[in-house]
Amino acid sequence: MVAASLNPVRTSSTARLTDSLGRVIHDLRVSITDRCNYKCVYCRTGEVGAQYPELSIDEYLRLIRVFVDLGITKVRLTGGEPLLRRGLVELIQELARLRTLSGDPLELALTTNGHLLDGLAAPLKAAGLQRVTVSMDAVDATTFERITRVPGSFEAVLGGIRAARDAGLTPIKINCVLLRGFNDDQIEGFAEFARREDVVVRFIEFMPLEEGRLWSPEIVVPFKEIVERIGRVLPLVKLAPREASETARRYTFADGVGEIGIIAPVSQAFCGACSRVRMTSDGKIRTCLFSQVEHDLYGRLRAGASDTELVDYIVRTIQGKEARHHIGEPGFLKPSRSMVHIGG
Repeated sequence: MVAASLNPVRTSSTARLTDSLGRVIHDLRVSITDRCNYKCVYCRTGEVGAQYPELSIDEYLRLIRVFVDLGITKVRLTGGEPLLRRGLVELIQELARLRTLSGDPLELALTTNGHLLDGLAAPLKAAGLQRVTVSMDAVDATTFERITRVPGSFEAVLGGIRAARDAGLTPIKINCVLLRGFNDDQIEGFAEFARREDVVVRFIEFMPLEEGRLWSPEIVVPFKEIVERIGRVLPLVKLAPREASETARRYTFADGVGEIGIIAPVSQAFCGACSRVRMTSDGKIRTCLFSQVEHDLYGRLRAGASDTELVDYIVRTIQGKEARHHIGEPGFLKPSRSMVHIGG
């Protein structure tokens, strides 16, 4: 890998990356592979693996650096399953050297299914990763492995979570996608898990991003139901948001031990404060999870574009960012890619 200096050339002005609605975009999510070692029933058909090519580690690094020059302050690496990607530790080492427009280090986070985390948590932390989010959709082995369709997956993920905690990749967030009839019986168990394992559990409403045709409004477990069910067992206290663009409604328990969050894009959309942009594993910009159009940033890099030209293209693309998604409305169309091929 070609080592990157600390943002050697600032190709942009000091203006933040802003869309046509005045939303400041400071959070970049980068998928570094669409391969995954799980076949979760709400995500994949189980028959389709990688569909899109991957960039080289140096190419990801260059494109991320250009985004940072435009005011990105947080980078989250995703997949697919990013721990499958060779060169991940080296990529994080280089990203940790970059500085934001204000001169601060980037916030570096990663979302993983946790299956390989036990052996990688310490090297990732040493490379400069600050936090990790683990996708985990049940707290008992039978339900978990019925969802992932991978034997032994529950113990592997539990070991990964504990290794991440020991390595200092905290606070650890656990993302649970709830589906009625699949794992909605796990809600109360996850509340206890948050307290016992010292993690932040975040429940996510099921969105129409799966490869198949599973999604329907009836499968969604809404925000209000989650709060009421936990509150009947363990009283909750609402926490103030840390920033306007925060996606999770946060709660602690009455005794102050543990935290849960609820991300409710279906029943309580938060598009008005969206601060995110995504880049797929093949270098396409997606301005919304539910975009019908992708913007080929990597195609311009491959054609020899300068950093200044890449900046101009990103700025124009962000100006066209969608005002909101249209889940559940007449005429709604699923995005052209499923979640595993977009990046979480």
